Amino acid sequence: MDGKATTARERARIEITAEILAAARVRLSQHGPGQLSLRAVSRDVGMVSSAVYRYFRSRDDLLTALLIEAYNELGAAAEDADAAVGNRSAYLERWTATCTAIRTWAISHPGDYALLYGSPVPGYAAPQDTIPAATRVTIVLVRIVLDAHADGATVRPPPPLTPKSLGKTLAGALEFIKTLDAPPAAQDPEVALHTIAAWSAIFGTISFELFGHLVGSVSDYDAYYEQVLIRLADDLGLA
Repeated sequence: MDGKATTARERARIEITAEILAAARVRLSQHGPGQLSLRAVSRDVGMVSSAVYRYFRSRDDLLTALLIEAYNELGAAAEDADAAVGNRSAYLERWTATCTAIRTWAISHPGDYALLYGSPVPGYAAPQDTIPAATRVTIVLVRIVLDAHADGATVRPPPPLTPKSLGKTLAGALEFIKTLDAPPAAQDPEVALHTIAAWSAIFGTISFELFGHLVGSVSDYDAYYEQVLIRLADDLGLA
């Protein structure tokens, strides 16, 4: 009986936690991360604030949970899009499908996207707990590039004269690439440079769209994003 009671309590805790997170995500989309507080969320779910503190000890704990949930959703969207491409050697198709899924998720979850890639929340620093979820989408993008290099399928013009310091500048990225069992050809500072530039361009383009910075410059966001992806793929040697 105690086991059943414990299980029931655990189920109730999971359900209430999910309800709190859902309410917090709605508040994010309506007011932004800076206006998030446990007291406000407790009102949204019809609970006294002291009860919400049993699930999240502070606003920072709530923000961390929201970050992990959103990063995991975005990562899953990217992973699913890449996995749906049956021909694993169709690197341009994998790249395009994955990047399109990232933008689709961002447009559908603007409040969550703003939390992940918008302005930092004053007084909050994301803990190490968020890193595994945060890197899921990055790993998908990098993996496509690494697979293409492992397959000898990349075609790029010779790079300009690479400064000797580039490897030191991108040491963190090169170490990350090594953890993904990258082939020797992909453990090149030039590959890391082009991959990071593409990664930042994808999220920069999405951010410019969602935060209104393309207004007056771009009339068709779908067409513009598609062209950005093609040019990034070409720069990576995937086209």
